Amino acid sequence: MLACIFWCGLALAAFGGPGSGGSGNETAADALNRGLAAHAAGKLDEAVAAYFTTLSKDPKNQFAYYNLGEIAQRGNRLVAAEAYYRLALEQDPKMESALFNLAIVRTNVGVAADAVVLYKQVITVNPNNAAAHFNLGLLYRQLGQTAEAQTEFATAQRLDPKLVAPSPSASPKPQASPTPTR
Repeated sequence: MLACIFWCGLALAAFGGPGSGGSGNETAADALNRGLAAHAAGKLDEAVAAYFTTLSKDPKNQFAYYNLGEIAQRGNRLVAAEAYYRLALEQDPKMESALFNLAIVRTNVGVAADAVVLYKQVITVNPNNAAAHFNLGLLYRQLGQTAEAQTEFATAQRLDPKLVAPSPSASPKPQASPTPTR
């Protein structure tokens, strides 16, 4: 939650403050900021409406797509989440948080091979993403690729000493938070 508030604060500062609540002269940045504020406050219906307003003014706004995906994922609407993350990735194929969360979605729908590819893309974008290495290790172990799993767990622990090789029942690290930036 603190990360979300931090990112929202950065967005408000970067885009000049909150919008006018949806007035006719509201910019895409204003609508995005309004959505981020509602999202951070847990007013998800308001956030969704603001993100759609953002997209009506800026149809290529990767952050609106990403945040719609994050809301859908939290609501366990995985098909919608995947669609929104893919739309965000069409705008920026290296959007780390969208790649990461899409990997979680693909894991949750039972397509581990797709998730492996996505975590590798996250690691290509940011080799220091400990959670991606950890989750990739879990998938490798699930797929019976023990040596690869151990390598990923060791990398994850080197990057974040709190991450240790998990028990066989460990679950993936949670999805990334709403964010207006990569």
